[in-house]
Amino acid sequence: MSRPVDDSPSLRAFAPALILLATAMLINYVDRGNLSVAGPLIKQELGLSASQLGILFAAFFTSYTAMQFVVGWLVDRFDVNRILAAGFLIWSLATATTGLLRGFVLLFSMRLILGVGEAVALPASSKILARHLPEHHRGLASGAVMSALRLGNAVGTFGAGYLMVKLGWRPVFIAIGLVSLLWLPAWNKWKPHKVQQAGGATAPALGFLEIFRQRSFWGTSLGHFCCNFLLYFMVTWLPSYLVLERHLSMSAMARVAGLYYLVDAASAIATGFLQDSWIRHGHSPTVVRKSGMVAGFVLAAVALLGCALAGPGSFAPWLMFAGVGCGMTSPGILTFCQRLAGPHAVGKWYGAQNGFANFAGIVCPALTGFFVDRTGNFLWAFATTSTLCITGGLAWVLLVGRIEPIRWSPEKTPAVAPAELQT
Repeated sequence: MSRPVDDSPSLRAFAPALILLATAMLINYVDRGNLSVAGPLIKQELGLSASQLGILFAAFFTSYTAMQFVVGWLVDRFDVNRILAAGFLIWSLATATTGLLRGFVLLFSMRLILGVGEAVALPASSKILARHLPEHHRGLASGAVMSALRLGNAVGTFGAGYLMVKLGWRPVFIAIGLVSLLWLPAWNKWKPHKVQQAGGATAPALGFLEIFRQRSFWGTSLGHFCCNFLLYFMVTWLPSYLVLERHLSMSAMARVAGLYYLVDAASAIATGFLQDSWIRHGHSPTVVRKSGMVAGFVLAAVALLGCALAGPGSFAPWLMFAGVGCGMTSPGILTFCQRLAGPHAVGKWYGAQNGFANFAGIVCPALTGFFVDRTGNFLWAFATTSTLCITGGLAWVLLVGRIEPIRWSPEKTPAVAPAELQT
């Protein structure tokens, strides 16, 4: 075990940009989760079936998934700060416009546009963190970003859910989309400056095929798919599950689902902080990061089955334990690829990883709607998600190799950047 490492000044200097990245992720998930919160209201207003509601949920992920591969290339090639701002503008306007639309087809179309805009958020965030922070600060920073993502669900459920009960869902969509635009001038002022590589050298761009040859890439992609299946099950269907199967009122649903998302968020940032602390004290990033994934997935798998089988008075604690497990898997989604790919290739790696992983966003909402229509309950949906949690834990441990920077061919590897020197 090596001596403890500390480099708090680099994290403090990056703090304003990290806060804005976290804020962007919070807004991102408020915007994408609004339809889930409003699901029971929209279903009733438009006379939709559970399958149609599932298709609306899945529409977002169709365009979102396809754009991951494009965005991964863009953030490695062009100014990542501008790409993030452009995507933010698109998704905020799409959210506001959704509140003006009527009819299944128009809502479906706007969900596709929302997916295009929101696709930039995570690849851009991962690129920025890998470029500006060393390994022993990336867990906390990644945990903060992923925690904000979960907080977006909590804010959307608590706040937007309450406002939808009082005002209706349409005014809430319009207001959130327009108010979010205030983030753009703040980002323009406090965005991080580009890190220059030592000696000013620039390596040729790494191709997707070189990334696809790595076994660890497919391990992170499968593991991320399972993480997303769990996350998107809770993001898209938890509010409807609480209303339709547990027979909660809209206000009670907002409290229980919001508490779940808060637990998930707290678990994500706490896990990232603890992992960084252990790494600074000399523990292997491989052992630390993989242990967090296994513990989180096992806890979530057991808790999901407990929640599905529990009675009316005992399902809530099981649901919160699932939130702890889901949060524990969050930091690794970003930290694994940041270290494996390196700052110069993390955009393509994470974009492709997130692209494959987000097929879960297409499959999970529609499959859950199918199960509910066929069986009249959520048992098969919970069982499927639990099984994929076990699969995900195995993928992160067995398919992903050591969490060390991959030795790309010399002509594809740029000179070492400042953040890399500190790992």
